[in-house]
Amino acid sequence: MRHPLIVLATADSWFFWAVLSAVFAALTAIFAKIGIQGVDSDFATLFRTVIILFVLTAFVWYAGKWTDPRTLTGNTIVFLTLSALATGASWVCYFRALQLGDASKVAPVDKFSLVLVAIFAFAFLGERPSVRDWTGIALVASGVLLLAFKKAG
Repeated sequence: MRHPLIVLATADSWFFWAVLSAVFAALTAIFAKIGIQGVDSDFATLFRTVIILFVLTAFVWYAGKWTDPRTLTGNTIVFLTLSALATGASWVCYFRALQLGDASKVAPVDKFSLVLVAIFAFAFLGERPSVRDWTGIALVASGVLLLAFKKAG
């Protein structure tokens, strides 16, 4: 039997990709904080989005994953569009927050999305996190609250 950490570290594991996502999200905050110096945060978001468009188009094309968009179902189009709009709004807010605050405070508060995802997945997708999962989610929420409220006095 393989060690659980080895199983989690394989490229076909959700955990492997989630860790990479966290690493790249951390780098996003650092690079963005440096990059937005003297630039409007909304323009910086647009610039970043254009770069992402070109890079992802090249990646999908090179990987042979291009699909005719006309074959997408209406449901897929609606929800991918809503996801894109939410992503865009998140990026605009994130870059504005980075321009105004410290990356070491903005990024953890941004990760409050973890708490909201758990609540929304429970309410709308029927997911049922375990008591252990809810405990971890509550700890994340507590950490965000510690960062959000200034020390009295």
